[in-house]
Amino acid sequence: MSSTNPSTETALQNPETRTVDMKLEVLTIPVSEVDRSKNFYERLGWRLDADDAPLDGLRIVQFTPPHSPTSVNFGTGLTAAMPGSALVGLVVDDIEAAHDELVERGIDASDVWHGPPFPPEARQPGVDPEHASYGSFCSFNDPDGNLWVVQEVTTRLPGREWE
Repeated sequence: MSSTNPSTETALQNPETRTVDMKLEVLTIPVSEVDRSKNFYERLGWRLDADDAPLDGLRIVQFTPPHSPTSVNFGTGLTAAMPGSALVGLVVDDIEAAHDELVERGIDASDVWHGPPFPPEARQPGVDPEHASYGSFCSFNDPDGNLWVVQEVTTRLPGREWE
């Protein structure tokens, strides 16, 4: 006799019937120098949500990009990943304005390109000629080399709407 709820059992057998919302809340990135990274993300203009050290050997710094539902955290004692190993995507509605703001803030951002983000040799210079949503990019690295790829999205794919 199964102690599983019948609706749970159906969801397990048929993943398309699952209805539980799962939203990405926080990404943890590996860094080598917490204060240097904190200064960098402050310079980006991101909101500092927390800088806590609740235990010896544990420090959690959390930032949220403007208007983002997802935050990024880093610190001491959070991850065994190598500093600089993260690849993270940001979405903007105007790639040229985003690029200009990054540069104005003193961030060494790449030039804007279109085409696929990877491999780099497939990239074409400038904004997508048709301004296709998901078609234009720029990127920057944090002090440890974590790569942030910024992508212009003006019309979201079905099921990817922002709430």
